[in-house]
Amino acid sequence: RPVDFRKGMDGLAALVRDAIGADPFSGTVYVFRSKRADRVKLLVWDGSGLVLATKRLEAGQFCWPKIEDGVVRLSAAQLAALVEGLDWKRVHAARAVGAPAVAG
Repeated sequence: RPVDFRKGMDGLAALVRDAIGADPFSGTVYVFRSKRADRVKLLVWDGSGLVLATKRLEAGQFCWPKIEDGVVRLSAAQLAALVEGLDWKRVHAARAVGAPAVAG
Protein backbone atom coordinates (compact mmCIF):
# COMPACT_ATOMS: atom_id res chain seq x y z
CA ARG A 1 0.00 0.00 0.00
CA PRO A 2 1.16 3.54 -0.57
CA VAL A 3 2.59 5.29 2.48
CA ASP A 4 2.53 8.90 3.61
CA PHE A 5 5.70 10.25 2.00
CA ARG A 6 6.11 12.84 4.76
CA LYS A 7 7.34 9.99 6.98
CA GLY A 8 11.05 9.92 7.67
CA MET A 9 13.25 7.02 8.66
CA ASP A 10 11.86 6.72 12.19
CA GLY A 11 8.25 6.73 10.99
CA LEU A 12 9.01 4.16 8.29
CA ALA A 13 10.92 1.97 10.74
CA ALA A 14 7.90 2.07 13.07
CA LEU A 15 5.68 1.12 10.12
CA VAL A 16 7.91 -1.89 9.36
CA ARG A 17 7.74 -2.98 12.98
CA ASP A 18 4.06 -2.32 13.62
CA ALA A 19 2.36 -2.98 10.27
CA ILE A 20 4.24 -6.06 9.07
CA GLY A 21 5.80 -7.25 12.31
CA ALA A 22 9.34 -7.20 10.91
CA ASP A 23 12.61 -5.93 12.35
CA PRO A 24 13.69 -2.72 10.58
CA PHE A 25 17.23 -3.30 11.94
CA SER A 26 17.68 -6.73 10.31
CA GLY A 27 19.51 -5.51 7.20
CA THR A 28 16.55 -6.22 4.92
CA VAL A 29 15.79 -3.48 2.38
CA TYR A 30 12.26 -2.16 2.85
CA VAL A 31 10.74 -0.30 -0.11
CA PHE A 32 7.81 2.09 0.19
CA ARG A 33 5.88 3.74 -2.63
CA SER A 34 3.95 6.94 -2.99
CA LYS A 35 0.28 7.08 -3.90
CA ARG A 36 1.06 8.05 -7.52
CA ALA A 37 3.73 5.30 -7.73
CA ASP A 38 6.25 7.79 -9.14
CA ARG A 39 8.39 7.85 -5.97
CA VAL A 40 9.95 5.20 -3.76
CA LYS A 41 11.77 5.26 -0.45
CA LEU A 42 14.20 2.54 0.55
CA LEU A 43 14.99 1.94 4.22
CA VAL A 44 17.82 -0.34 5.34
CA TRP A 45 19.99 -0.83 8.42
CA ASP A 46 23.65 -0.92 7.35
CA GLY A 47 25.04 -2.15 10.66
CA SER A 48 25.75 1.28 12.09
CA GLY A 49 22.59 3.23 11.32
CA LEU A 50 19.45 3.52 9.26
CA VAL A 51 19.84 4.60 5.64
CA LEU A 52 16.94 6.25 3.81
CA ALA A 53 17.11 6.71 0.03
CA THR A 54 14.45 8.34 -2.13
CA LYS A 55 13.93 8.25 -5.89
CA ARG A 56 11.41 10.11 -8.05
CA LEU A 57 10.85 9.21 -11.68
CA GLU A 58 10.64 12.26 -13.92
CA ALA A 59 8.23 10.45 -16.25
CA GLY A 60 6.07 7.39 -15.73
CA GLN A 61 5.56 5.20 -12.71
CA PHE A 62 7.37 2.40 -10.95
CA CYS A 63 6.08 -1.03 -11.96
CA TRP A 64 4.59 -2.54 -8.80
CA PRO A 65 3.42 -6.11 -8.43
CA LYS A 66 0.08 -7.00 -6.97
CA ILE A 67 0.60 -6.83 -3.24
CA GLU A 68 -0.77 -9.66 -1.14
CA ASP A 69 -0.74 -9.51 2.65
CA GLY A 70 1.01 -6.13 2.47
CA VAL A 71 4.39 -7.62 1.51
CA VAL A 72 6.20 -8.36 -1.73
CA ARG A 73 9.52 -10.16 -1.79
CA LEU A 74 11.93 -9.35 -4.61
CA SER A 75 15.36 -10.69 -5.50
CA ALA A 76 18.27 -8.25 -5.59
CA ALA A 77 18.03 -8.13 -9.40
CA GLN A 78 14.29 -7.46 -9.28
CA LEU A 79 14.81 -4.70 -6.69
CA ALA A 80 17.50 -3.11 -8.89
CA ALA A 81 15.13 -3.20 -11.88
CA LEU A 82 12.31 -1.68 -9.81
CA VAL A 83 14.53 1.18 -8.60
CA GLU A 84 15.70 1.79 -12.18
CA GLY A 85 12.06 2.20 -13.21
CA LEU A 86 12.09 -1.02 -15.26
CA ASP A 87 9.47 -3.77 -15.27
CA TRP A 88 10.87 -5.99 -12.49
CA LYS A 89 8.68 -8.92 -13.65
CA ARG A 90 10.92 -9.32 -16.70
CA VAL A 91 13.98 -10.02 -14.55
CA HIS A 92 14.69 -13.73 -14.15
CA ALA A 93 17.63 -15.80 -13.00
CA ALA A 94 19.86 -17.06 -15.79
CA ARG A 95 19.02 -20.57 -16.87
CA ALA A 96 21.71 -23.18 -17.21
CA VAL A 97 22.06 -24.05 -20.88
CA GLY A 98 23.63 -27.38 -20.12
CA ALA A 99 26.94 -28.73 -18.95
CA PRO A 100 29.75 -28.53 -21.48
CA ALA A 101 30.84 -31.81 -23.02
CA VAL A 102 34.15 -33.10 -21.70
CA ALA A 103 36.29 -35.39 -23.84
CA GLY A 104 37.89 -38.10 -21.86
